[in-house]
Amino acid sequence: MSVVRLSLGAAILAILAIQLPCTETFAQNPEPQYEVLSPWAEVDPVPVRGISSRIQSLAGRKIGLFVNYKRAATPIAAALEKKLKSMYPDAEISSFYSLEWNVTEVETSDRDRFTAWAKGVDAVIMSVGD
Repeated sequence: MSVVRLSLGAAILAILAIQLPCTETFAQNPEPQYEVLSPWAEVDPVPVRGISSRIQSLAGRKIGLFVNYKRAATPIAAALEKKLKSMYPDAEISSFYSLEWNVTEVETSDRDRFTAWAKGVDAVIMSVGD
């Protein structure tokens, strides 16, 4: 039943469209005009840079645990720290607890503290509490 209604509605619209007079713009310029938009975003002026080189072992290293603001991140980091200490007893582990979703933004109050912490570690393991 709904298919018939749609078909009947489409037919009525088609008849009305044929019977409507052309607008002056179309009568003056019968060629269709299109505006072409690019699907690409603007190019970032900052050049791409590779990731940091990998360290061979965590033994004797300064390991940073980045703990984001989500509820499960803290227990995940605690369990991970316990496991890392048993696997690498000579490693030094420090944690950064973030209360904000993005600590690297200019407006973030934790940026200076985060930068100092990140410079003091050899490797970082991020704990996302989703």
